[in-house]
Amino acid sequence: MNNPTYRARRGRHRRRWTAAGLLVGVPAIVVPYLLFAQEGSQTATVDGSAYDQQVSVRSGKVLDANGSSTAGGTRIQQRKLVKSAQPKTAGSGPYRWKNTQVVGGGYVTGLVFNPREKGLLYARTDMGGAYRWDVAAKHWIPLTDWVGEKDWNLLGIDSVATDPVDPKRLYLAAGTYTNEWAGNGALLRSTNRGRTFKRTPLPFKLGANEDGRGAGERLVINPKDNGTLLLGTRKNGLWRSTDRGVTWRQVSSFPVKDGASSGVGISFVTYDPKNSKTIYVGVADKSTSLYRSTDGGSTWQAVPGQPTGQMPQHGVLSGNGSLYLTYTDVVGPNGVTAGSVWKYMPASGAWKNVSPSQGGYGFSGLAVDPRKPSTVMVTTLDRWWPEDEIYRSTDGGAHWKALADKSKRNASGAPYVGTGTGHWMTALAIDPFNSGHVLYGTGSGIWRSKDANATDSGGTSHWRVGARGLEETAVLDAIAPPGGATVISSMGDLGGFRYGTSGSLAKVPVGRLKNPMMITSTDIDFAQSKPSVMVRVGRGAEQDGAYSTDGGSSWKGFKSEPVGSADSGQVALSADGSVIVWTEEGQAPYRSTDKGASWSKVGGLGNGAVVVADRSSARTFYSLSGGTLYASTDGGASFTARAGNLPTGRLTAVPGIAGDLWIAGGDKGLLHSTDGGLNFTTLKSVQSASALGFGKAKPGTGYQALYLIGTVKDATGVFRSTDKGATWLRVNDKAHQWGAIGAVGVITGDPDTYGRVYIGTNGRGLQYGDPS
Repeated sequence: MNNPTYRARRGRHRRRWTAAGLLVGVPAIVVPYLLFAQEGSQTATVDGSAYDQQVSVRSGKVLDANGSSTAGGTRIQQRKLVKSAQPKTAGSGPYRWKNTQVVGGGYVTGLVFNPREKGLLYARTDMGGAYRWDVAAKHWIPLTDWVGEKDWNLLGIDSVATDPVDPKRLYLAAGTYTNEWAGNGALLRSTNRGRTFKRTPLPFKLGANEDGRGAGERLVINPKDNGTLLLGTRKNGLWRSTDRGVTWRQVSSFPVKDGASSGVGISFVTYDPKNSKTIYVGVADKSTSLYRSTDGGSTWQAVPGQPTGQMPQHGVLSGNGSLYLTYTDVVGPNGVTAGSVWKYMPASGAWKNVSPSQGGYGFSGLAVDPRKPSTVMVTTLDRWWPEDEIYRSTDGGAHWKALADKSKRNASGAPYVGTGTGHWMTALAIDPFNSGHVLYGTGSGIWRSKDANATDSGGTSHWRVGARGLEETAVLDAIAPPGGATVISSMGDLGGFRYGTSGSLAKVPVGRLKNPMMITSTDIDFAQSKPSVMVRVGRGAEQDGAYSTDGGSSWKGFKSEPVGSADSGQVALSADGSVIVWTEEGQAPYRSTDKGASWSKVGGLGNGAVVVADRSSARTFYSLSGGTLYASTDGGASFTARAGNLPTGRLTAVPGIAGDLWIAGGDKGLLHSTDGGLNFTTLKSVQSASALGFGKAKPGTGYQALYLIGTVKDATGVFRSTDKGATWLRVNDKAHQWGAIGAVGVITGDPDTYGRVYIGTNGRGLQYGDPS
């Protein structure tokens, strides 16, 4: 996913995201817990099961799923067994979980078919986990939603390997960043096609969301000895396992043990399927980029005569022994201005440049038909005009056909992507059982054709969006206004989407929020008393802010901005919709009373202070900044301090009740005020609080249902309370954790449907849950 630095907030609270996906400026919000054991014999759950526990902190009683006492003060665990790491959405706990539909939305970096089992296909993403294609249901199944907050870094999949001998076996090289603050990578091992995993911690980092992430595959299985695996790393050379990934040792004889000149290190590893003693390794280096071993990796030599001045993206051996390689001048996927396609013939040692075209772009995606070894397909990379192209050759690269103009494309599966070929087309795969079945990945999902070979005889190929079930968006905010649209999202890269009715959650929106169509929308708010009035802010459009008066169906850009050189940030809208307060990135808050036509600086608050509107009193706003709660009673014109010594955290205001405030204070817990922030009480029922949202009250109660991302009685997850936080029910389970949802901090209940909750993720889209 194109994941630049951005700021985000939800429920009128502040947080800062970096390109790493880490939260800055918020205290520790996660109590450490064991997601899976640090050696290869344990599965991906704590104890092989998952359970949901509701505890009354006031009485010390454990409650059942319906909130009834099970014993007088006795601690009883209500256990509901589920299969670990199962990608099911129903029957795995008190809630059913689904994605709101975008379809795609992020960078699909790899597509890998199993050569032995028909229809077995995997996709990897840069920060949204791995997927398996369900042939019968015709959609992708997420395999890594069980990854929790502590191990969020494992949601980036740097490489995928499916066993050519035993198709049940699957391996994922997991690790999103190689920065100092990121944890080490892990090798995830499955014996049931990804339904459950065991983990081997690796002594190095992987970089699935870094430059060069479209290269590969870096993880491969010896086709003659499927217990042996090789893994090429970005900064630590080549590694080998001889026990199906349980233990690893560096291949000391391999000459490159660092990141090479590019800092990206190894870009691909390829076994010769006919002679597994022969191995090729590509390195992201412009001088020496291809090495070969003919003795199973004991010794290595640079392949003579290889091209220089560019770096390999992919290397694939055909059935007749030729090695095809795609090259770029930089590692990509951005900034590529040159490239080529080469063919190496080991029998003669000859090299041949077989590039289908030349220009200010490179070549990346590469596939060779396992059934027809002279059929080769490649994609361009960063050919911005005309659009990127797919080339196909049936004579080993001697002649090529461009497919874009000889294809018909259907984007109805994800209308927002349009009918162009796409960008960042680094993943390309030909079905080993059907030469016409071809898929390729883009920065926004997957395209699929069942007749890609029609062009061989002068016909037309047909392509459809093939990403159903794959959801890889980064959600920065979400609102659920009462009586209007069910939910509207703000997202990185795609701006956001509107879901008009409850039934539309399972349908793909016609398009993104537009007029203006922001690349990234960092925040959105609505007027509680006039929920059809909304505002949103972001960047990447002619206007970085907009308002709507019809519930988000249409928008109009602000006529001006507070600071001309700034954008993004956070926005608040008064309860009656008359006042907008916008804190642009790194700036002081400004207010507008004329729908963004003019702005005046807010008094009493410093740069970066985020403002929250009271959800009942139209003249009242709040801001939690530097541990002090500030309030305004003059429509946001000026602020004064009301309370100090508060934790840094996320401030939220309860709909419909003036002065009712909550602070999700990280490891300082959950705080509540009923007097507009003059006094706060810390709830004893919550150990840590990352984010809090509100939804329709439970029938028979008068107060909003609370939805918490945090820790209750040593369990970290998503919780619901129907008694102002006295007791909590955990509503997610070990199979549904979605990485760093606490750091993302996007959670809101549905004001019209009791029990429904929406949760934003960083790479797995907008999730929503309903009681089972």
